[in-house]
Amino acid sequence: MRAMVVEQWGGPGNMVEREMERPEPGLNEVLVRVHAAGVNPVDWKTRASGALIGWDAVPVVGWDVSGTVEAVGPGVGNLRPGDEVFGMPLFPRQAGAYAEYVVAPARHLAPKPASLTHVEAAALPLAALTAWQALVDTADVRPGERVLVHAAAGGVGHLAVQIAKARGAYVIGTASAPKHDLVRELGADEVIDYRTARFEDVVSGVDVVLDGLGGETAERSMKLLGAGGRLVTLPGPDQVPAAKDGVRAVWVLVEPDHLGLREIAALVERGELRPVVDTVLPLADAAKAHEIGELGRTTGKIVLTVA
Repeated sequence: MRAMVVEQWGGPGNMVEREMERPEPGLNEVLVRVHAAGVNPVDWKTRASGALIGWDAVPVVGWDVSGTVEAVGPGVGNLRPGDEVFGMPLFPRQAGAYAEYVVAPARHLAPKPASLTHVEAAALPLAALTAWQALVDTADVRPGERVLVHAAAGGVGHLAVQIAKARGAYVIGTASAPKHDLVRELGADEVIDYRTARFEDVVSGVDVVLDGLGGETAERSMKLLGAGGRLVTLPGPDQVPAAKDGVRAVWVLVEPDHLGLREIAALVERGELRPVVDTVLPLADAAKAHEIGELGRTTGKIVLTVA
Protein backbone atom coordinates (compact mmCIF):
# COMPACT_ATOMS: atom_id res chain seq x y z
CA MET A 1 0.00 0.00 0.00
CA ARG A 2 1.00 3.64 -0.40
CA ALA A 3 1.70 5.67 2.75
CA MET A 4 3.26 9.01 3.63
CA VAL A 5 6.19 8.05 5.83
CA VAL A 6 7.94 10.54 8.12
CA GLU A 7 11.59 9.81 7.43
CA GLN A 8 12.80 12.25 10.08
CA TRP A 9 10.99 14.50 12.55
CA GLY A 10 11.03 18.04 11.20
CA GLY A 11 9.64 19.96 8.22
CA PRO A 12 6.77 18.95 5.92
CA GLY A 13 9.24 17.79 3.28
CA ASN A 14 10.27 14.94 5.57
CA MET A 15 7.03 13.13 4.65
CA VAL A 16 7.74 10.90 1.67
CA GLU A 17 5.46 8.51 -0.20
CA ARG A 18 6.58 4.92 0.29
CA GLU A 19 5.25 1.43 -0.40
CA MET A 20 4.52 -0.49 2.81
CA GLU A 21 3.09 -3.88 3.60
CA ARG A 22 -0.66 -3.77 4.08
CA PRO A 23 -1.56 -4.41 7.74
CA GLU A 24 -3.79 -7.27 8.87
CA PRO A 25 -6.55 -6.91 11.46
CA GLY A 26 -6.16 -8.73 14.78
CA LEU A 27 -8.61 -9.48 17.56
CA ASN A 28 -11.49 -6.97 17.62
CA GLU A 29 -9.90 -5.01 14.76
CA VAL A 30 -10.94 -4.14 11.24
CA LEU A 31 -8.97 -3.24 8.13
CA VAL A 32 -10.25 -0.03 6.54
CA ARG A 33 -9.59 0.98 2.95
CA VAL A 34 -9.10 4.73 3.42
CA HIS A 35 -10.95 7.00 1.01
CA ALA A 36 -10.05 10.27 2.74
CA ALA A 37 -7.94 11.42 5.69
CA GLY A 38 -8.53 14.59 7.67
CA VAL A 39 -5.62 16.89 8.52
CA ASN A 40 -5.38 18.38 12.02
CA PRO A 41 -2.90 20.63 13.85
CA VAL A 42 -1.75 17.64 15.90
CA ASP A 43 -0.60 16.05 12.62
CA TRP A 44 1.93 18.73 11.78
CA LYS A 45 2.94 19.27 15.40
CA THR A 46 3.82 15.61 15.85
CA ARG A 47 5.46 15.43 12.42
CA ALA A 48 7.71 18.27 13.51
CA SER A 49 8.72 16.81 16.87
CA GLY A 50 7.50 13.23 17.27
CA ALA A 51 6.01 14.45 20.53
CA LEU A 52 3.25 11.91 21.10
CA ILE A 53 3.78 8.38 22.34
CA GLY A 54 3.32 5.09 20.57
CA TRP A 55 5.00 5.60 17.19
CA ASP A 56 5.62 2.50 15.09
CA ALA A 57 9.06 1.71 13.68
CA VAL A 58 7.90 3.44 10.47
CA PRO A 59 6.05 6.64 11.51
CA VAL A 60 2.94 7.60 9.53
CA VAL A 61 0.96 10.55 10.89
CA GLY A 62 -2.77 11.19 10.75
CA TRP A 63 -5.81 9.98 12.70
CA ASP A 64 -8.99 11.08 10.90
CA VAL A 65 -10.23 8.48 8.43
CA SER A 66 -13.29 7.78 6.35
CA GLY A 67 -13.41 4.64 4.27
CA THR A 68 -14.74 1.15 3.69
CA VAL A 69 -14.23 -1.92 5.85
CA GLU A 70 -12.07 -4.32 3.83
CA ALA A 71 -11.76 -7.15 6.35
CA VAL A 72 -12.64 -7.92 9.96
CA GLY A 73 -10.61 -9.70 12.59
CA PRO A 74 -11.79 -12.32 15.09
CA GLY A 75 -14.36 -11.10 17.61
CA VAL A 76 -15.81 -8.23 15.56
CA GLY A 77 -19.59 -8.37 15.43
CA ASN A 78 -20.65 -4.80 14.75
CA LEU A 79 -18.97 -4.27 11.36
CA ARG A 80 -18.76 -6.23 8.10
CA PRO A 81 -16.73 -5.89 4.89
CA GLY A 82 -18.25 -3.19 2.70
CA ASP A 83 -19.48 -1.03 5.60
CA GLU A 84 -18.65 2.67 5.25
CA VAL A 85 -17.12 3.99 8.46
CA PHE A 86 -15.39 7.03 9.91
CA GLY A 87 -13.38 7.59 13.06
CA MET A 88 -10.22 8.61 14.86
CA PRO A 89 -8.60 5.34 15.88
CA LEU A 90 -5.90 4.80 18.50
CA PHE A 91 -5.19 8.46 19.37
CA PRO A 92 -2.67 9.41 20.71
CA ARG A 93 -0.89 6.26 19.49
CA GLN A 94 -0.08 5.91 15.81
CA ALA A 95 -3.05 5.25 13.55
CA GLY A 96 -1.29 6.00 10.27
CA ALA A 97 -4.22 7.64 8.48
CA TYR A 98 -2.05 8.99 5.65
CA ALA A 99 -2.13 5.62 3.92
CA GLU A 100 -4.32 3.48 1.69
CA TYR A 101 -5.20 1.11 4.55
CA VAL A 102 -5.55 1.46 8.31
CA VAL A 103 -6.12 -1.16 11.01
CA ALA A 104 -8.34 0.05 13.83
CA PRO A 105 -10.21 -1.33 16.84
CA ALA A 106 -13.78 -1.81 15.65
CA ARG A 107 -15.14 0.28 18.53
CA HIS A 108 -12.99 3.26 17.48
CA LEU A 109 -15.14 3.62 14.35
CA ALA A 110 -18.81 4.26 13.58
CA PRO A 111 -21.02 4.14 10.48
CA LYS A 112 -20.31 7.07 8.19
CA PRO A 113 -23.22 9.54 7.96
CA ALA A 114 -24.99 8.59 4.73
CA SER A 115 -25.51 12.22 3.76
CA LEU A 116 -21.77 12.99 3.73
CA THR A 117 -19.09 12.18 1.19
CA HIS A 118 -15.95 10.48 2.44
CA VAL A 119 -14.12 13.81 2.17
CA GLU A 120 -16.69 15.51 4.39
CA ALA A 121 -16.78 12.62 6.86
CA ALA A 122 -12.98 12.60 7.16
CA ALA A 123 -13.14 16.23 8.28
CA LEU A 124 -15.16 15.34 11.36
CA PRO A 125 -13.75 12.79 13.84
CA LEU A 126 -10.92 14.44 15.77
CA ALA A 127 -12.30 17.98 15.67
CA ALA A 128 -15.93 17.02 16.28
CA LEU A 129 -15.06 14.59 19.07
CA THR A 130 -12.90 17.28 20.67
CA ALA A 131 -15.82 19.70 20.61
CA TRP A 132 -18.29 17.04 21.79
CA GLN A 133 -16.15 15.80 24.65
CA ALA A 134 -15.38 19.37 25.73
CA LEU A 135 -18.88 20.82 25.53
CA VAL A 136 -21.09 17.82 26.24
CA ASP A 137 -19.11 15.31 28.30
CA THR A 138 -17.04 17.86 30.27
CA ALA A 139 -18.94 21.17 30.40
CA ASP A 140 -22.43 19.62 30.09
CA VAL A 141 -23.77 22.62 28.16
CA ARG A 142 -27.47 23.11 28.86
CA PRO A 143 -30.28 24.96 27.06
CA GLY A 144 -30.16 28.72 27.57
CA GLU A 145 -26.55 28.84 28.71
CA ARG A 146 -24.17 31.33 27.13
CA VAL A 147 -21.20 29.64 25.45
CA LEU A 148 -18.13 31.47 24.16
CA VAL A 149 -16.17 29.62 21.45
CA HIS A 150 -12.74 30.99 20.60
CA ALA A 151 -11.41 30.54 17.04
CA ALA A 152 -14.98 29.84 15.99
CA ALA A 153 -14.13 29.43 12.29
CA GLY A 154 -11.34 26.92 12.89
CA GLY A 155 -11.38 23.15 12.70
CA VAL A 156 -12.71 22.53 16.22
CA GLY A 157 -14.39 25.91 16.61
CA HIS A 158 -16.76 25.75 13.64
CA LEU A 159 -18.05 22.39 14.86
CA ALA A 160 -18.23 23.53 18.48
CA VAL A 161 -20.49 26.43 17.48
CA GLN A 162 -22.92 23.98 15.90
CA ILE A 163 -22.80 21.47 18.76
CA ALA A 164 -23.41 24.19 21.36
CA LYS A 165 -26.31 25.51 19.29
CA ALA A 166 -27.77 22.01 19.00
CA ARG A 167 -27.66 21.85 22.81
CA GLY A 168 -29.86 24.95 22.97
CA ALA A 169 -27.12 27.39 24.00
CA TYR A 170 -26.71 31.07 23.14
CA VAL A 171 -23.42 30.97 21.21
CA ILE A 172 -20.79 33.69 20.96
CA GLY A 173 -17.78 33.18 18.70
CA THR A 174 -14.51 34.99 18.11
CA ALA A 175 -13.15 35.17 14.56
CA SER A 176 -11.59 37.62 12.12
CA ALA A 177 -14.11 39.86 10.33
CA PRO A 178 -14.00 38.05 6.93
CA LYS A 179 -15.20 34.86 8.66
CA HIS A 180 -18.14 36.39 10.55
CA ASP A 181 -20.77 35.52 7.97
CA LEU A 182 -19.79 31.86 8.04
CA VAL A 183 -19.78 31.69 11.84
CA ARG A 184 -23.26 33.26 11.96
CA GLU A 185 -24.44 30.87 9.26
CA LEU A 186 -23.28 27.99 11.44
CA GLY A 187 -25.48 29.23 14.27
CA ALA A 188 -23.57 31.79 16.33
CA ASP A 189 -25.77 34.46 17.89
CA GLU A 190 -22.89 36.91 18.23
CA VAL A 191 -19.47 37.12 16.59
CA ILE A 192 -16.58 39.23 17.87
CA ASP A 193 -13.68 40.39 15.75
CA TYR A 194 -10.72 39.56 17.99
CA ARG A 195 -8.54 41.92 15.93
CA THR A 196 -10.53 45.04 16.78
CA ALA A 197 -12.11 44.28 20.17
CA ARG A 198 -11.13 42.61 23.42
CA PHE A 199 -13.80 40.00 23.94
CA GLU A 200 -13.93 40.55 27.72
CA ASP A 201 -14.92 44.18 27.09
CA VAL A 202 -17.97 43.31 24.97
CA VAL A 203 -19.18 40.00 26.44
CA SER A 204 -20.63 39.24 29.87
CA GLY A 205 -22.59 36.58 31.68
CA VAL A 206 -20.81 33.63 30.05
CA ASP A 207 -21.41 30.14 31.45
CA VAL A 208 -18.97 28.09 29.35
CA VAL A 209 -15.80 28.97 27.42
CA LEU A 210 -14.15 26.65 24.91
CA ASP A 211 -10.59 27.85 24.44
CA GLY A 212 -8.49 26.40 21.67
CA LEU A 213 -5.82 29.09 22.01
CA GLY A 214 -4.62 28.98 25.62
CA GLY A 215 -2.22 31.36 27.33
CA GLU A 216 -3.49 34.91 27.67
CA THR A 217 -6.83 34.00 26.08
CA ALA A 218 -7.61 31.48 28.81
CA GLU A 219 -6.63 33.93 31.53
CA ARG A 220 -8.83 36.67 30.05
CA SER A 221 -11.70 34.25 29.59
CA MET A 222 -11.75 33.42 33.29
CA LYS A 223 -12.88 36.98 33.99
CA LEU A 224 -16.17 36.28 32.20
CA LEU A 225 -17.12 33.29 34.33
CA GLY A 226 -19.02 33.44 37.56
CA ALA A 227 -20.07 30.75 40.03
CA GLY A 228 -20.84 27.54 38.17
CA GLY A 229 -18.86 28.61 35.11
CA ARG A 230 -16.74 26.14 33.15
CA LEU A 231 -13.62 26.82 31.09
CA VAL A 232 -12.36 24.01 28.87
CA THR A 233 -8.96 24.54 27.30
CA LEU A 234 -7.42 22.40 24.56
CA PRO A 235 -3.75 23.41 23.98
CA GLY A 236 -2.30 21.59 27.00
CA PRO A 237 -2.39 21.10 30.78
CA ASP A 238 0.07 23.95 31.26
CA GLN A 239 -2.46 26.30 29.65
CA VAL A 240 -5.12 25.88 32.35
CA PRO A 241 -5.43 29.18 34.27
CA ALA A 242 -5.31 29.41 38.04
CA ALA A 243 -8.41 28.26 39.88
CA LYS A 244 -11.17 30.74 40.70
CA ASP A 245 -13.88 30.27 43.32
CA GLY A 246 -16.89 28.49 41.89
CA VAL A 247 -15.35 28.11 38.40
CA ARG A 248 -14.12 24.85 36.94
CA ALA A 249 -11.13 25.05 34.60
CA VAL A 250 -9.97 21.86 32.88
CA TRP A 251 -7.79 20.63 30.03
CA VAL A 252 -9.32 18.04 27.70
CA LEU A 253 -7.42 15.69 25.38
CA VAL A 254 -9.66 13.99 22.84
CA GLU A 255 -9.94 10.20 22.88
CA PRO A 256 -11.51 7.59 20.57
CA ASP A 257 -15.23 7.41 21.26
CA HIS A 258 -17.63 5.10 19.40
CA LEU A 259 -20.73 6.50 21.11
CA GLY A 260 -19.58 10.09 20.57
CA LEU A 261 -19.13 9.39 16.85
CA ARG A 262 -22.67 8.04 16.70
CA GLU A 263 -24.01 11.17 18.39
CA ILE A 264 -22.08 13.33 15.93
CA ALA A 265 -23.42 11.31 13.00
CA ALA A 266 -26.96 11.76 14.36
CA LEU A 267 -26.48 15.54 14.47
CA VAL A 268 -25.31 15.44 10.85
CA GLU A 269 -28.32 13.43 9.73
CA ARG A 270 -30.68 15.83 11.55
CA GLY A 271 -29.10 18.76 9.71
CA GLU A 272 -27.66 20.25 12.89
CA LEU A 273 -23.97 19.73 12.08
CA ARG A 274 -21.93 20.04 8.91
CA PRO A 275 -18.19 20.13 8.36
CA VAL A 276 -16.65 22.98 6.41
CA VAL A 277 -13.88 21.74 4.13
CA ASP A 278 -11.42 24.47 3.17
CA THR A 279 -8.91 22.53 1.05
CA VAL A 280 -8.84 19.08 -0.58
CA LEU A 281 -5.54 17.61 -1.81
CA PRO A 282 -4.34 14.16 -2.91
CA LEU A 283 -2.39 12.01 -0.46
CA ALA A 284 0.86 12.68 -2.29
CA ASP A 285 0.47 16.38 -1.44
CA ALA A 286 0.39 15.82 2.32
CA ALA A 287 3.41 18.10 2.76
CA LYS A 288 1.56 20.92 1.00
CA ALA A 289 -1.46 20.30 3.24
CA HIS A 290 0.75 20.73 6.30
CA GLU A 291 2.31 23.90 4.90
CA ILE A 292 -1.17 25.38 4.39
CA GLY A 293 -2.29 24.32 7.86
CA GLU A 294 0.76 25.75 9.58
CA LEU A 295 -0.09 29.21 8.23
CA GLY A 296 -3.05 29.25 10.66
CA ARG A 297 -5.50 30.76 8.17
CA THR A 298 -7.65 27.74 7.39
CA THR A 299 -11.42 28.01 7.67
CA GLY A 300 -12.74 24.63 8.73
CA LYS A 301 -10.67 21.62 7.69
CA ILE A 302 -8.08 20.31 5.22
CA VAL A 303 -8.65 16.81 3.82
CA LEU A 304 -6.49 14.41 1.81
CA THR A 305 -8.08 12.12 -0.77
CA VAL A 306 -6.57 8.65 -0.68
CA ALA A 307 -8.70 6.33 -2.82
